[in-house]
Amino acid sequence: MEKFDLSKVKRVHFIGIGGISMSAIALILQKNGFYVQGSDFSENENVKMLKSKGIKVFIGHSKDNITSDIDIVVYSKAIKDDNEEMVEAKNKNIVIMSRSKILGMIMHNYSKKICVAGTHGKTTTTALISKVLLDIGLDPTINVGGIVDEIGGNSHIGENNNVFVAEACEYTNSFLDFVADIEVITNIEEDHLDFFKDLDDIRNSFKKFIELLPDNGLLVINDKIDDIPYLTSCTKAKVVTYGDDDSANYYYKNVSYDKDYYQSFDVYKRKEFVGRMRQKLIGRHNALNFLAAYAVLENQGISFDVVRKSLENFKGARRRLEVKGKKDGVTYIDDYAHHPTEIKASVDALKELNYKNLYIIFQPHTFSRTKALLNEFAKALSLVDNVILAKIYAAREKDTGEIGSADIKNIIMNINNKNNFCEYFETFEEIRKCIASRVTSGDIVVTMGAGDVYKVFDDYNLK
Repeated sequence: MEKFDLSKVKRVHFIGIGGISMSAIALILQKNGFYVQGSDFSENENVKMLKSKGIKVFIGHSKDNITSDIDIVVYSKAIKDDNEEMVEAKNKNIVIMSRSKILGMIMHNYSKKICVAGTHGKTTTTALISKVLLDIGLDPTINVGGIVDEIGGNSHIGENNNVFVAEACEYTNSFLDFVADIEVITNIEEDHLDFFKDLDDIRNSFKKFIELLPDNGLLVINDKIDDIPYLTSCTKAKVVTYGDDDSANYYYKNVSYDKDYYQSFDVYKRKEFVGRMRQKLIGRHNALNFLAAYAVLENQGISFDVVRKSLENFKGARRRLEVKGKKDGVTYIDDYAHHPTEIKASVDALKELNYKNLYIIFQPHTFSRTKALLNEFAKALSLVDNVILAKIYAAREKDTGEIGSADIKNIIMNINNKNNFCEYFETFEEIRKCIASRVTSGDIVVTMGAGDVYKVFDDYNLK
């Protein structure tokens, strides 16, 4: 892939600029001297932020937004071929490029590239690595799929071209457009089955991603992933593993929590004790995310003490078991989990905390994912005594009437005994009324999902 030629490209238009990753790339390009503009369906927080940075954003998609002086049109995965801006760009013979393609081109300009991939844990692991690199003064450029307050949002633009840290998503094989010296793979599971055929198809995609590593590169991989030798047979790069027992190169033991919900655990490297880590991030899955980040950093010569000091008070990305506050003795938490494995990991983490009753308000994300993993969603949610289901968040899809949240409820009620509580509500207002009628001091209430379920807590005045 060629390097980005600043002398040839002046103006870039983003279709769907308000997305987390799209807005981050827009800021990186603006910092590098491009004129950046874009459009989106509505004015979300990212759009407001871009406008505050001087980027022109059209609300609504229109062919009139595509003028002849635009050199490149960048589109997100949610944009279809019949989008009128896409059609107009083709009619004007403007170069059209996917989000991942342009990000891959940008990455070529950096001397060290770190890409974090996997079905779950990408955002947190990317954020952990980025925080340490910022703290030690390397000033990396960062592209992450969530809002991370400690790095200033969903991106950071370094002042030099030394290090680029990016979250790398497998959906539509996007991460195959990236180029990295260091790759992290947190896990490989069934997801995005509106694109991939099955788990074997997903695994083959990850193998192609590994194949992109140079011979002197580094792969950090979760040792619980099936048949790692098959996946790594295509590379000569160094491979290190991390996990929850001594079968991995890096692993943890002896997890505990204190009254402030801080998690502590012992860190080992090749069966030798390294030190004890204390972090704000809840859950054993976040102990694994820490190990993945530490393995990357330690292989770059960064000591455990430096990593520990940087990350012990790190809040993590927003919407990742984020404690929003308390009201009348009830703790309110927001979480991005939208896959059965993520739900189980979050529930397992929550169950290690002290509470009277735990309520999960779950909003399924996309009809295709809900249909493909219907039973798995029900099994994961059945681990909780009190479940409230919201309408499916459509995202990029249309409702065909084949599947709904009530289908999850029906399976949960068949799994659980009748003493458990599970209800489905059409609106957030109905959910608020239900919560108000049931919760008492000492309870924990969690909104969960990748859509807009967090809005349930709007106007709660949490502290």
